[in-house]
Amino acid sequence: MKDEKLLKEIGERIFARRRSLKLTQEDVAEKMNVSIQMISNLELGKKAIRPENLIKISSILKISTDFILKGESSEEVNNSLTEKVAQLSEEHLKLVENVVDVCLGNKISE
Repeated sequence: MKDEKLLKEIGERIFARRRSLKLTQEDVAEKMNVSIQMISNLELGKKAIRPENLIKISSILKISTDFILKGESSEEVNNSLTEKVAQLSEEHLKLVENVVDVCLGNKISE
């Protein structure tokens, strides 16, 4: 019962976002290389989404996987991270900046 409710909520979020982007089920299915029926089943909460399809659909719909699965926006996650970073010492903040630079392929600042 709980799983059915969760699948329905996930489907509703996918449906709402797809509609807000003015995409059809066919558009999304084509971009994901899946059937229209699969998209319909997702939106109706009849089927669970496979991890690889979750990643694809989040990219197509330009929303986070967290939002699809839990209804949490990336903004909430970013705010949490911002709060944590604000508590860091200058030394640790510089380390975090260097890690981000490495991840982005930027030159590390001294």
